[in-house]
Amino acid sequence: MYAYIDGTITEIKPSYIVVENTGIGYLIISPNPYGYHINDLVRIYTHHYVREDINNLYGFKSLESKELFIRLIGVSGIGPKSALSILASDAIKDIVFAIEEGNVKYLTKFPGIGIKSAQQIILDLKGKLIDVADELAPSNGNDVEDALSALGYSKLEIKKVMKKINPDQPVEVMIKSALQMLMK
Repeated sequence: MYAYIDGTITEIKPSYIVVENTGIGYLIISPNPYGYHINDLVRIYTHHYVREDINNLYGFKSLESKELFIRLIGVSGIGPKSALSILASDAIKDIVFAIEEGNVKYLTKFPGIGIKSAQQIILDLKGKLIDVADELAPSNGNDVEDALSALGYSKLEIKKVMKKINPDQPVEVMIKSALQMLMK
């Protein structure tokens, strides 16, 4: 319904913010409301969540956060409250990589996420967050990924190797390191 809202932060509460746009104050539930400041001009990426007894507007600082939220609430047993607790850390890259690695221990550190929920998240989302991870990759990484893709490696293989490579190296060194890891 609403892709995003541009406006001014007029109120900050523990679970939501109010964004004023053309005289209308939108109450937006946010994973980390205290990351905003009163009178800031912001663009909040929103997701309108409607169920029998719920009609809420959820908002995020980045499009990647919004996409991950939508994927998380699509997992059986994970509702908006649990998804928000995961996203409150603002470490989207770490969350995506934990899911791709199958790191149950990392996911269970979030409130409301037990072992079964973490396993379900991994089962449902592993291998399906590559497009979210693409947005988070370092810029040199794109050249390396293109080179590895041209050599016939899958996106999943490439993503696993990319997080182990130092992104501050020259592209040639990164490619060489990636190939050494892939050939093991």
